[in-house]
Amino acid sequence: MPRYEFRCRSCGDTFEVNRPMAEADRPAPCPQGHADTVKLLSTVALTGRGGAASTGGIPTGGGCCGGACGC
Repeated sequence: MPRYEFRCRSCGDTFEVNRPMAEADRPAPCPQGHADTVKLLSTVALTGRGGAASTGGIPTGGGCCGGACGC
């Protein structure tokens, strides 16, 4: 079941709600009972198989130029 993150405009609390996708746009009161909440946009990082699909599974250096510049 998807998890949606909300923020209360009254108290500033951030909280999560598990609910079906069909109810994604339904308002959610904060745990403190305030009704003025907003659903936050979440970013989800998805990678290919094993997390290194673009390198064929071979680990690479890192940094700004693949680790070759020593930065």
